[in-house]
Amino acid sequence: MARGKKIYEGKAKILFEGPEPGTIVQYFKDDATAFNAEKKDVIDGKGVLNNRLSEYFMTGLTQVGVPTHFLKRMNMREQLVRNCEIIPLEIIVRNFAAGTMSKRLGIEEGTQLPRPIVEYCYKDDSLGDPLVSEEHIAAFGWASQQDMDDILGLALRVNDWLSGVMFGVGIRLIDFKIEIGRVYEGDFQRLVVADEISPDSCRLWDIESGRKLDKDVFRRDLGSLTDAYAEVARRLGVLPKGTGPKPTLVS
Repeated sequence: MARGKKIYEGKAKILFEGPEPGTIVQYFKDDATAFNAEKKDVIDGKGVLNNRLSEYFMTGLTQVGVPTHFLKRMNMREQLVRNCEIIPLEIIVRNFAAGTMSKRLGIEEGTQLPRPIVEYCYKDDSLGDPLVSEEHIAAFGWASQQDMDDILGLALRVNDWLSGVMFGVGIRLIDFKIEIGRVYEGDFQRLVVADEISPDSCRLWDIESGRKLDKDVFRRDLGSLTDAYAEVARRLGVLPKGTGPKPTLVS
C-alpha cells in the first residue's frame, strides 16, 4: 500500500498522504524529545514500539465504542488513519499528581487526586503549549461548547478504559494526554480520538515498585527508554514474554 507525499513532520511522527481520499499514513520516528524539544535523542526501536502500542490502545477503544482515527497498522512503523481536522488542544487527564501539576500546585508526585482532573493546553510548541481554560477556548473559537462537552466525555471514557487495562497488568495510569479531531461525513461532524496513545503520551508507573515506564525515563535520565516501553508492551501481550527490548513484534 503506497503512501503519498509528505504533509507534515513533527517531533515524533511524519504524516503522508494516504492511498485513498480521506486517509493519512502516520509514520512513527525513533526521535525522543522533552522540555519542548530542548532535550533530544534518537532511541533505536522507539517508533516501532509506539506504533504497535498505539494500535493496541486505539483498537481497544474502538471495541468499547470510543471513536478513533485509527484504521489499520500497515507495517512496523506506519499506520493508516482517517484524515481529520485536529482541534488545537492537548487534553490532559490526571489521576495522580505528577509533572507540571506537582510543580504548579506544590503537590507531591504520586498523590492520588480526589477525582480525575481534565486540563487543556493550547497546541503551540513556540509558546510551550500553555495551559488554558474553557473560557479561552470559547473566546478564541478553538472549540464550541458542544465540542467541549463531547471532548470531556471522550477523555473520561478513555481514562476509564485505559486505567482498567493498565491496572490489569500491574501498571498505574498516572496521567495521559490525547488529541481530538473532527471527521466530516457529508454535513455531519463527529469527534474522534486522534494522534497516538503510547508511553510517549502517558505516565505509567509500576504498581508494586513505582518504576516509571514512560517518557519520564528519558526526561529524567532513569535508564533505557526502550526497556521501559518494551516492558509495557510485554505486559499487554504486544511483545512475547521473555524477549529483549528490540524483538520482533507480535503481528
